[in-house]
Amino acid sequence: MKKSYYLFNPGRLSRKDNTLCFVPVDEQGNEGQPRYIPIEGVDNLYCFGSLDANSAMYNFLGKNHVSVHFFDYYEHYTGSFMAKEYLLAGKMQVEQTRHYLSDKKRMVVAKTLVEGAAFNMTKNLKYYQGRGKDVGKQLEQIESYSPSITDAGNIAELMGIEGNIRQAYYGAFGEIINDFDMGNRSKQPPQNEVNALISFGNMMCYTVCLDQIYHTQLNPTISFLHEPGARRYSLALDLSEIFKPMLVDRTIFTVLNKKQIQASDFRQDINRCVLKEGAKKVFVQAFEERLKETFKHRSLGRSVSYKHLVKLECYKLQKHLLGMEVYKPFKMMW
Repeated sequence: MKKSYYLFNPGRLSRKDNTLCFVPVDEQGNEGQPRYIPIEGVDNLYCFGSLDANSAMYNFLGKNHVSVHFFDYYEHYTGSFMAKEYLLAGKMQVEQTRHYLSDKKRMVVAKTLVEGAAFNMTKNLKYYQGRGKDVGKQLEQIESYSPSITDAGNIAELMGIEGNIRQAYYGAFGEIINDFDMGNRSKQPPQNEVNALISFGNMMCYTVCLDQIYHTQLNPTISFLHEPGARRYSLALDLSEIFKPMLVDRTIFTVLNKKQIQASDFRQDINRCVLKEGAKKVFVQAFEERLKETFKHRSLGRSVSYKHLVKLECYKLQKHLLGMEVYKPFKMMW
């Protein structure tokens, strides 16, 4: 089974037959022990340190449909190398574009995305309310905002409603998380530990959605809730809204409340809070375990992983755009 590999150290990537060879390099230029990875077992690479690789290497990765995602020193997602879009289809491209250009059709998809995200945020809060956390106020706020989704007249108004719902949701984090105070949501840059984890986790969720979109006929640059922009895959931003509560937030609650990541795993660096390398590895491992976790899918009647669930969501949206069925976002059951 293919899996993701995370390269935290700077190093050099080369090819040896059908095997990838990664040689870590320290700050003094000293090479570490090489690590060999058979290409058939690689789904994608996440690079958190500088990567030295030539065009022949990227040709090899492209032919084997291996994506490479890059992050900078501050954990910001900076871009991806994606293989040639071999699954794109003309009819799908046309229909996706028509839905974006039609205000009515676009709003249908965008509202559905926000409704799904709001439901999953509510489900998270109810889960912790059942475990003695005082989040009733935030639940009431979200429930008061949610009916406005249907009445939103344009994307800007809808985004405002979504922002109010998420602000209320984040207001409950201080009650759910032990020993850490989130305060207000701060992104660029994150000002404290919880905000740093949210930003890092959201970027991880974004790349997972991008990977799964790439394995369908959807075009990742044409979106509905977020505005398509230059140099970004905005459809991945749309779909990640549904999955952040179950993938990112649940992972954050786990690693902090189980003290897998503690205050000593962060540092303040030029007016921003940054995760140390050890904390990144802990979070990535917990996030990967969450993606591999399986549950009984109600419609399919079989167990699926959360990672496969993201791909299924892409297929549902694809069928909606082609007029085959009405899009209904995944909603958490617990």
